[in-house]
Amino acid sequence: MQAGLFTMPLHPPGANFTQTLKADLGQIVALDEMGYSEAWIGEHFTSEWENIPSPELFIAQAIGMTKTIRLGTGVSCMPNHNPFVLACRIAQLDHMAEGRFNWGIGTGSFPGDMQVFGYWGEQATVDNGAYTRASLDTILQLWADPKPGVYETEWWRFTIPETEDDIGLRAHVRPYQTPHPPIALAGVSPHSSTLKMAGARGWIPMSINLIPPNLLKTHWDAIDAGAQEAGHVADRGNWRVAREIFVAETTAQARREALDGVMARDFEQYFLRLLPKVGMMQLLKNDPDMADSDVTMDYLVDNVFIVGSVDEVAQKLADLKGEIGDFGTLLAMGHEWEPYGAWHQSMSLLKNEVLAKVN
Repeated sequence: MQAGLFTMPLHPPGANFTQTLKADLGQIVALDEMGYSEAWIGEHFTSEWENIPSPELFIAQAIGMTKTIRLGTGVSCMPNHNPFVLACRIAQLDHMAEGRFNWGIGTGSFPGDMQVFGYWGEQATVDNGAYTRASLDTILQLWADPKPGVYETEWWRFTIPETEDDIGLRAHVRPYQTPHPPIALAGVSPHSSTLKMAGARGWIPMSINLIPPNLLKTHWDAIDAGAQEAGHVADRGNWRVAREIFVAETTAQARREALDGVMARDFEQYFLRLLPKVGMMQLLKNDPDMADSDVTMDYLVDNVFIVGSVDEVAQKLADLKGEIGDFGTLLAMGHEWEPYGAWHQSMSLLKNEVLAKVN
């Protein structure tokens, strides 16, 4: 099992944007030095909490500050972008990273962003699932064989000019990696159709942090079903599982940091307010009949998060593998490293001691 990071990121409204970018970059540098294998950075246009609108720009800077860690979009929400522009931008980033890049994609699910781009609620003018599939197929075609002509759907229209070799007029930007960067799809809902598509296409499936293990197991069921329908075998080594994790020298210390620190702040002030508004509170419940009021930080620490000493976290990860089966990379969810020393120690203990026991 490898260790990675998935970060939205998470910063409270009113935080200094310049300083949060520097802090998030500092985390990536620290994780690279610890030997973390990968980090995924989110894309949100209308959330002060999840405040990076361009993970590509963030990754471009981080590549020059790191040595080995692979960096990925977590994710590029396809309906937010024109596919021709996105194809060129992602291909350029792949060259700038010299292949140290993964391309995470998704259909988009953040309410504010969906309203901006027209695929939210009864007034939606865009089918985000259909848009995503059409956009992705178009981008893969552009990377493989960008034929001149008009590319048109109900959502976009662009024209690739006729090739003129004497002056180099052509659609020419293709990825550094062949045939393209590794593609990842992130899913959160039980029996995720997005993860089923990842299984069918042989891409990286990523299970995001919110759901308890009994629902997380349905993610592998979806991945496996997609692979079987496509006639191949899904590779558990490709599966990324994101969890809320905090490790300390003692379980008492770890629980105190989780229940009184930034993890509790981010859930109590953000997720536990956002999820009921968008009808997604059920994701956190291991019993669908639970009252929303019972989803407290104590419940989350005991049932969804992985919090404790090195030995306890190692046992919880072994129990998780026993319940859902093997997976290749554990993605620790990103939070502000405040206090810095405690979070740095937690990430170091996870990589160097916990996974040594699990593996």
